[in-house]
Amino acid sequence: MKRPTPEQLASLTRFERTAFEIAYTVNRKPTFKRAAHAFLKTVGAGWVHVCTKNLVRVEGLHHLTSLDPDRGVVMVANHRSFFDLYVMASVLLRNTGWVDGMYFPVKGEYFYERPDGIFVNAIMSAWAMYPPVMRRPEARGFNEYTVDVVTELLQRRGTVVGMHPEGTRNKTNDPYTLLPAQIGVGQMVHRARPIVLPVFVLGLGNDLPKQVKGNFDGTGDPITLTVGAPVALDALLAEPPRLRTYKKIADRLRAVLTDLGEQDRALRRREGLPDLGPPSASA
Repeated sequence: MKRPTPEQLASLTRFERTAFEIAYTVNRKPTFKRAAHAFLKTVGAGWVHVCTKNLVRVEGLHHLTSLDPDRGVVMVANHRSFFDLYVMASVLLRNTGWVDGMYFPVKGEYFYERPDGIFVNAIMSAWAMYPPVMRRPEARGFNEYTVDVVTELLQRRGTVVGMHPEGTRNKTNDPYTLLPAQIGVGQMVHRARPIVLPVFVLGLGNDLPKQVKGNFDGTGDPITLTVGAPVALDALLAEPPRLRTYKKIADRLRAVLTDLGEQDRALRRREGLPDLGPPSASA
C-alpha cells in the first residue's frame, strides 16, 4: 500500500500522524488486515445486527446477494447518522461471502484528531475508518494520498469502500433532499472505475445508547435500507479527468440516491411505517 509523501505527512499534527500510522499499519499489513476484517465480519457485524435486527428492513437485498464483482465496490449512501455505514456493513457482511476488506474514508477531525475517535475506530470498526480526509486548509494536500490509496485499493476484487457523496451529515428536517454532492467521490470513482452500489438509509439516530435501547424495547424508529442496482457510469467515465467530470459523476450519484429515497417513501407507506420527511411533491 502506498505511503504518503514526507510533505503530506508533515502537514499533519503530531497526534494526527500517530493516529494515521496506527491505522496505516493495520490496513497495510495483510496479517493485521485479515485479523481486523475477521473481527469486523464476526464481532462487529454481529453486535450491530443484534442491536438493530428488530428495527431494520431491507429493500433490494437481491442487488447485494447477486453481486459477484470482478473489481472493487464503492457503496455510496446518504448521510443522516454517525452509524449509517456500520449498519450497511453489517447487512453486506451477513449476506455476501466475497468481501475481503472494507474501508471507509472519514473526516479527520474526529477519528484522527481525538482520543475517543481513535478508540471508536479501533473498537467499532477495527480501523476500517481509513484513510482520513483532512479538512484543515493546511492539511488538505494530504487528501491526494487518500485519493491515491482508495484508487489502489479498489483495483482488488473483494474490496469495499463506503462513501457519502454529500461529504457531511445532512442535519436538515428533510432527509429526502440531499446536500450538494462533493467532487471527491466523483474523482475517486473516475480514477478507480469500481462497481458503484447505492444505498439509501433512514431511521438511525445519533445517540448510541438510545438507539440500542429502542431496538429492544420497541421505542426505536424503523430503520430502512433501500439498495439499488449498480450505477451505470460508462459515459461519464469516458470523459476526461477534470473537475467538471468529477462533479457530474458526484451529481449523478446524488440523483440516484434521491430516487432511492422516493423508493424508501414508498416502502414506508406500503408497510405503514412513519414517513420521516415532509410530503413529497407527488403526494
